[in-house]
Amino acid sequence: MSFNCDVVVIGAGISGMSAAKLLFESGVNVVVLEARDRVGGRTHTIRNKQVNYVDVGGSYIGPTQNRILRLAKELGIQTYKVNMAEKLILHKNGKSSFFQGTFPTVWNPLVYLDLNNFWRTMDNLGKEIPAEAPWDAPHAAEWDKMTMKEFINKHCWTKTVRDFATFFVNVNVTSEPHEVSALWFLWYVKLCGGTTRIFSVENGGQERKFVGGSGQITEKIMERLEGSVKLERPVVHIDQSGDNVIVETLNHEIYKCRYVISAIPPILTTKIHFKPELPTKRNQLIQRMPMGSVIKCMVYYKEAFWKKLGSCGSAMILDEEAPISITLDDTKPDHSVPALMGFILTRKAYRLADASKEERKRKICEIYAKAFGTDEALHPVHYEEKNWSAEQYSGGCYTAYFPPGIMSQYGRVIRQPAGKIYFAGTETATQWSGYMDGAVQAGERAAREVLYSMGKISKDRIWVAEPESKDVPGRPITTTFLERNLPSVPGLLSFLGFSAFFTSLASAGLFAYKKGLVFQ
Repeated sequence: MSFNCDVVVIGAGISGMSAAKLLFESGVNVVVLEARDRVGGRTHTIRNKQVNYVDVGGSYIGPTQNRILRLAKELGIQTYKVNMAEKLILHKNGKSSFFQGTFPTVWNPLVYLDLNNFWRTMDNLGKEIPAEAPWDAPHAAEWDKMTMKEFINKHCWTKTVRDFATFFVNVNVTSEPHEVSALWFLWYVKLCGGTTRIFSVENGGQERKFVGGSGQITEKIMERLEGSVKLERPVVHIDQSGDNVIVETLNHEIYKCRYVISAIPPILTTKIHFKPELPTKRNQLIQRMPMGSVIKCMVYYKEAFWKKLGSCGSAMILDEEAPISITLDDTKPDHSVPALMGFILTRKAYRLADASKEERKRKICEIYAKAFGTDEALHPVHYEEKNWSAEQYSGGCYTAYFPPGIMSQYGRVIRQPAGKIYFAGTETATQWSGYMDGAVQAGERAAREVLYSMGKISKDRIWVAEPESKDVPGRPITTTFLERNLPSVPGLLSFLGFSAFFTSLASAGLFAYKKGLVFQ
């Protein structure tokens, strides 16, 4: 069976559907081919009587994510704030303590100086990296050869801060520090507004969720596309050797078009046969961008027991044997269906991949009981999970990452068209890459590239600045005079003379430790 259209979009995630929507509204005959039996890609809203609805994929949004906020508003989807009214919990070495703010409180002066210097160094180095061309940064080659583990060991003086920096990498990109390029990670954090914005709930990347679930974004776009989205159509062959581009699906349907937009994770394009072959550098790139590893888990309870304990439900769990690394309250905005969302990340996702669903649930409830200090956590009423590493049409989540040496050598081709094939996907974004907002930016940019090639818009309309959301404005991320000017630990030791200063700091550190004031 054969079909004709102007543009074929591969992938019905947020990026592909954003591209298709813009093309459709521009009068272009567009078809979206999706391998799964649903739209949404790395977003997935499950609905059942136990949970009403739940996002088992991408769900968090916040200030400065203006494109996804604009799109949701246009589609009539409201947002609500994740609960952060009470205190957060830090659980490490079998002990829990309360804190408020983005990062745990630090009393040990050694640790404070070290942690402050790490955040400041990351943010300052990020300013040197061009958002659109990180491979052109002054130190691109040097930083790209370095893993984040090497970066952490170079800049972090204390074990406490090295451990928390590892946690920071795990949580933000579902990968290990030894796996990812320092250049790529510094760029990634920069694109998300810096270390505080990317990690924060309030005024940060995790501030809000969508009422009814993020799956509505692509579902509502599909309704507007009037039958142009074809599900269960994995693309297996693209032939652009003739006047038209010929796209073939696994069920042997043929789509003849003028242009193709690929909106799937880069590595998944290795599943497609191309004629002629992809350009050398593109072919090499797509083999070198693996996906992160995460299992997203929601545990439901009769009541939100954490609120009785003075906790907002957010916990950072730094014990190595704990399956979950970080939690957030996942209760509905009307306070119904109390739940805790937790991520099993990277090495822990690997270790627990072969466990049964029941075993994972049991282990999660046990660590919640320890972290929150109550046996109520051992008695859930329901459990939902999604192992994204098992998804053959995602390959993992949240995003693809660049291992050392890849971004500086191959990164510049990530958005370059291959003949009549254009590339979207959140990995190609220059703001909030890896997030839903980056997916929208990338999809709309790829669509405008096609519109330019069709002669429908001028070249200067390909990249369009997005106005700030009036409904969810972002407050500036500020730093204090001390945060900007305090030295690193080795810098101050060197300036004052090692022996005398070390003695005084060690004494202060020992006192703080005995008093239980150290962020451990």
